[in-house]
Amino acid sequence: QILLVESGGGSVQVGDSLRLSCAASGRTVSSYALGWFRQAPGKEREFVATINWNGLNTYYHDSVKGRFTISRDSADNTVYLQMNSLKPEDTAVFYCAASRVDYESGLRSRPYYQYWGQGTQVTVSS
Repeated sequence: QILLVESGGGSVQVGDSLRLSCAASGRTVSSYALGWFRQAPGKEREFVATINWNGLNTYYHDSVKGRFTISRDSADNTVYLQMNSLKPEDTAVFYCAASRVDYESGLRSRPYYQYWGQGTQVTVSS
């Protein structure tokens, strides 16, 4: 079992920055990719960014590429999402998730993630 706890969400204005954190724990957590998804009201949960188990590969949705950076601390299994130049369309509940797979198409797809956190709200106002 993998436990994921998100933090760092909040309300900001257009152009501001936030850093989300996800504390991941479990006996085998170091072998899991850790990613971020988001869900806005009335929309499906969508892929944002992910980093594979050893930190060698990162993948981003086109809408956040160049603005967001994902990283992980191998010592304590915390994954971060640094979000810069925030836009109103970034407003959503952001979820941390863990996946056992290690290939790009799977890591971009929600069904390939086995564990999910409870989410943290990000609100960007214009």
